[in-house]
Amino acid sequence: MGDNILLTILCFVVMVVAPYLISGVNSAIIVTKIKTGEDIRTIGSGNAGLTNTLRTQGKLAALFVLLGDILKGVLSILLVHFCFKLLLGVDTYANDGYAWINYCAGVCAVLGHIYPVYYGFKGGKGILVTFSTMLAINWIPALILLGIFGIFVAITRYVSVGSIIAASCYPFAVLLFSYMNGDPNMWFNFIPAAVIGFFLVFMHRANIERLRNHCEKKLGEKSK
Repeated sequence: MGDNILLTILCFVVMVVAPYLISGVNSAIIVTKIKTGEDIRTIGSGNAGLTNTLRTQGKLAALFVLLGDILKGVLSILLVHFCFKLLLGVDTYANDGYAWINYCAGVCAVLGHIYPVYYGFKGGKGILVTFSTMLAINWIPALILLGIFGIFVAITRYVSVGSIIAASCYPFAVLLFSYMNGDPNMWFNFIPAAVIGFFLVFMHRANIERLRNHCEKKLGEKSK
């Protein structure tokens, strides 16, 4: 990978910049602005994400946000993969130690969603974008984490609880499946996954406080 320094630098610049800029385009902000002219960050829970869109804008608007966030996460990973593949001949999907590139791109995508340059660095919490990037990297652990999320939401009726637990499990799921796939750099995969997990839990700190105070809204409750 280091034979051509300029191409290598270019690929790493793409790995950092492209996912950040792509994922910085916030579907919840755009859909809400088109539908009502309002800024979703000023209504409901104030979060520019799927759950707040569902509660304040309805199911159809939430569907567009869901599709938009999945699309931008998948596109971020695929763009980085093809850049390394075409310019350097590095296959980030092969089990030869380069999967960490995808996970690092995932970090940049999540940070772009949470701190978007287009919206004053105030975006969403990153759960759906994390799921979509993981879906693009390795769909098996992605679906397992989705299952964990669904189980805890079904039990508690709190979306935030499912999100926090799934986020906490994320780096360990990456480590486990990297080990099972025989990835020689599995710890290089774990580190960016752990960074993502940290940011996801950190972005739910207000939810954690509301859970402690028994004032967190349950699934299905409307926000005013």
